[in-house]
Amino acid sequence: MRLLVTRPQHDGERTAARLRARGHEVTLAPLLRIDAVDVELPREPLSAVVMTSGNAARAIARHPRRDALTALPAFTVGRHTAEAARAAGFRAVECADGDTDDLAALLRARFTEQSAPLLYLAGEDRAGDLAASGVPLLTAVAYRAVKVERFAPDVAVALAQGALDGVLHFSRRSAQAYLDCAARAGTHERALALVHFCLSRQVSQPLAAAGAAAIRLAPRPDEAAMIELVGPA
Repeated sequence: MRLLVTRPQHDGERTAARLRARGHEVTLAPLLRIDAVDVELPREPLSAVVMTSGNAARAIARHPRRDALTALPAFTVGRHTAEAARAAGFRAVECADGDTDDLAALLRARFTEQSAPLLYLAGEDRAGDLAASGVPLLTAVAYRAVKVERFAPDVAVALAQGALDGVLHFSRRSAQAYLDCAARAGTHERALALVHFCLSRQVSQPLAAAGAAAIRLAPRPDEAAMIELVGPA
């Protein structure tokens, strides 16, 4: 298949490589740009660091207090976030290997309401939250995902000429950005006509509301399930 991957650059390159290894023709079109936020971290004692995205680990890689943070245990939602945490310098990393509910359950198994707070390095916009996890949590916004306003010229041309078969959507915001960019390019109908591979039902909602008919949902909210959903070429 001729596929469009709309993830931010770092994760998108990995997804594109995995799809190409299965014989697909892939165009990478990051529709969200990840910007680090100059975050002021708390000075009080902390039990651990919590991350639900590899973007958080990459965002604090150059933070002045990076060494103090990476000395703490890190808890992550999935394997790719765990890999990013280790790459940023965290030595003790435990992975929930699931979604935010699985991560919340892992935190409840390790900490109590009497524990020192955990620091949640979060994005400015996030689909799920860990505030109801039942453990003391301090949230610090470490990065923001900024929507791209327009498709790159080659992507706009590919859509206009019918040179794409499907598109992968990993977040609700990137799905909405896809629709917005298509409207600006005058390719709204062609954009909706592709097969839309979505990480979850929540991710698919803007597409369904816009009239996309061919929507496929991953059985699990992770990259491996998305690759399986697409299948071999």
